[in-house]
Amino acid sequence: MTEDLIIHRKTIPAREPEYADFPEKLHPDIVKFLKNHGIEKLYIHQTEAYEQAAEGKNLVITTPTASGKSLCFYLPVIDAILKEPLTRALFVYPTKALAADQYRALLPWIEFFRRERLDAGVYDGDTSPKERSRIRKQANIILTNPEMLNGAMMPNHSKYGFDFIFSNVKYVILDELHVYRGAFGSHLANAFRRFSRICRYYHSAPQFLCSSATIANPVELAEKICGAHFSCIDRNGAGAEEREYCLVQPPKITGKDKSYYGQKSVVDTTVELLPEILNEGKSFIAFAKSRKNVEIILKETRDRLEGAGFLGTGNKDQISGYRGGYTPEERKAIEGKMISGELKGLISTNALELGIDIGSVAVTVLAGYPGTRAAFWQQTGRAGRRGKAVNYLILDQQSMDQYIALEPEWLFSGSSENAVVDPDNLLIELAHIRAAAAELPLSLDDGALFPDLGEAIPVLLKMQEVRSQSGCFAWCGGQYPAGEFSMRNIDQNKYQLINKETGANITEMDEEQAFHEIHPGAVYMHDGDFYQVVEMNLETKMVYALPFNGNYYTVPGSESNIRVIHCHKEKTWGRTELHFGDVNVADFVYMYKKLQFHNHQNLGFEQLKRPLTKNYDTEAAWIKIPSEVVRVYRNLLQPDREGRYVRNNHFDGLVYALKNAALMVTMTEKEDIGVAVSTNALELSGFDAGEVSIYFYDHYVGGLGIAEKIYDLIPQVVEHAIRLVEGCRCEDGCAVCVGDLRLDRKIVLWGLKSFLEERTVPENTKVVRWAETKWVQKEFRLKELPERWEAFCRKAASNGESLTGFFRTVQKVEVHDGGLLLFLKDELYAKWASEWENRLALQNVILSYVEVPVDFRLEIQGISGTNPERQLKQEKMLRRYRGDENGTK
Repeated sequence: MTEDLIIHRKTIPAREPEYADFPEKLHPDIVKFLKNHGIEKLYIHQTEAYEQAAEGKNLVITTPTASGKSLCFYLPVIDAILKEPLTRALFVYPTKALAADQYRALLPWIEFFRRERLDAGVYDGDTSPKERSRIRKQANIILTNPEMLNGAMMPNHSKYGFDFIFSNVKYVILDELHVYRGAFGSHLANAFRRFSRICRYYHSAPQFLCSSATIANPVELAEKICGAHFSCIDRNGAGAEEREYCLVQPPKITGKDKSYYGQKSVVDTTVELLPEILNEGKSFIAFAKSRKNVEIILKETRDRLEGAGFLGTGNKDQISGYRGGYTPEERKAIEGKMISGELKGLISTNALELGIDIGSVAVTVLAGYPGTRAAFWQQTGRAGRRGKAVNYLILDQQSMDQYIALEPEWLFSGSSENAVVDPDNLLIELAHIRAAAAELPLSLDDGALFPDLGEAIPVLLKMQEVRSQSGCFAWCGGQYPAGEFSMRNIDQNKYQLINKETGANITEMDEEQAFHEIHPGAVYMHDGDFYQVVEMNLETKMVYALPFNGNYYTVPGSESNIRVIHCHKEKTWGRTELHFGDVNVADFVYMYKKLQFHNHQNLGFEQLKRPLTKNYDTEAAWIKIPSEVVRVYRNLLQPDREGRYVRNNHFDGLVYALKNAALMVTMTEKEDIGVAVSTNALELSGFDAGEVSIYFYDHYVGGLGIAEKIYDLIPQVVEHAIRLVEGCRCEDGCAVCVGDLRLDRKIVLWGLKSFLEERTVPENTKVVRWAETKWVQKEFRLKELPERWEAFCRKAASNGESLTGFFRTVQKVEVHDGGLLLFLKDELYAKWASEWENRLALQNVILSYVEVPVDFRLEIQGISGTNPERQLKQEKMLRRYRGDENGTK
């Protein structure tokens, strides 16, 4: 059945290996070990890695999966240990499971050389105190993760034997380098800044040996994370068996009248394919994009194997799940069963993408495109290590999946994405400067490591966390600053979702994610169970939910108001202008819609009693929309009964296509970047209502370099967006290409192409019928606010807004040129309210309830003139303070 659904095949022929002799300087006992294990020669990249490491170079190795990269590490490290037994090496892995797996791979070496000459150990949160002590005293190779390096080793560098390790560390191995992007990569880069100053203190200068999946910028990424100069080894000498790739398009679902009802899901198609693979006697790994899908695919595949209607040799006990949430013991048992052959198949999240040894696998099945080409090659690389590999990519009804259906060679021939990391994010840098100060006093030399050290020290002095001492700044704050932040995030505002019936903790997430996924009324799915949020406490950051059995899920309604703070770069491209700089983003979640399961029918909207606001400064790239596109799109907007122009919004189609295209050229998740059109796009006050732009902004406070990379790659972004929309197989617009089947694809495509050249407006715009829908709008408009100020105050007060008392003290309200001017009764009060923190808080409340233009600004003034009554009150207050009223002293 699956054969009929394959829309594209790609065969990569077998490749013969290229060998090189053992390097002359390689320790003879290593050569003996290799020959004992049937290795008579090395691959050319393994020899090259050893020789360049011997020259003292920092290396990043980018050969494919299963090309023997581990030996590139082992050879120089073990060679150095055998020649100098005091040598220490740190092997840093992004997960505990991968570190444990690599330790198992080292055991044959340890057995051969015996622990007197070569010793190793896994040093992580699961390691017992006794084993930790042994590792610190004896192990030449310490396998660990970034959290342990940050929170245990560096803060205690002078204790427990860590001083000996830092004095003798010669190599740092950083495996799976491509994982360290975004916030995680920025944290690790700053951790290595601290690491380098500790090593300098102990007079050591370790080399870095890194490995990465194929990405567009491996050297740039390695240098940013490790803070050193790197050489790249990308010439692959490993042989490979023939590999076949099959793109599978799930079938469409139609009625008897041939009317279109949708498309079969990737989950259903995967469930049909896996028994076929087992029946052929082949082993497999199936990758799903969520824990929920892992469990659904596992259960339904087992049910299918067990059912009487399935005639084959497969057995439901031959397959297992593998995902986060399983205990280490469960994972090890599953890995062992897979290696022994007791299991024939695994359904996994991307936890198995990183190369954990699970034996020989013949087939991989990807239930949806994993998001990046690097991940695609990593996952499909798990098959075929001992024979021909067959790889299935089952295409989802998502933009990038369907783009691949149209342009398969983009997947197979195109260059990989850029991995983006920004070590100079101010909040991340400050967190690590605090940790560094607690480890060793900050000195003048540290300015070369932390670019913003000069700005950070005055802040730490003001907070009394450092003090001047002999030309340095010594820590005098809390005991453990390295433990005050997560290595994998920036936002420290964490929300807990609690099952109100049982008190059990369901999950934890940062504030922005919480506002979008677990707001009051939201339906949240966790490990196959559904919950509906019934209470959200913004003070305690506790959210309570009850089990839910309804027939719908929820999608938040939100908007982003973006204000440019400072433009750092600008250039002309095509017919438009590009900019990059600092912006302030105010994200508002003010309602949610209910969508029915399966058919996604809109069941209505619900307004949040109190809008949820997240305001932060970040970085953005923005592109000006050509004026004729703005004019045409505005003319297409359709009003609802209240005269508010909300339907047929083709600006949304532009945003949708450009965001998906941006994800295609950067290794980012949908949650990493926001894309929004300036709010004046929907203003119909005429063509002179200001320029309209589309903003690409980092979803992280301070930015992480993603928007800046998009600024550099805008030509590719627009090109991919054009191909995505132009190549879609829909008739005239659908949810895959433009995000909404009611938008006209040719109008969106015309808008995209207009960035490059002036074009004729398409004729015969698609006419759509709109069902009766309840539309939720902000209750107040800026121009009406002076007359409706009391109503605004009552509304804010009824929703529990904290600043409504202040709003009631306003004496007069005026609107001027898109801004709001509030008059207070005296200058001092106005000056106090105008302080940055206060004005921002006041502005956020206004933006939650009032429709404003993109350049909205809030100004506060005191009413000039002398008020005799107020002056009398001040004199009376002063006399009481002095104690001289009524003649008292």
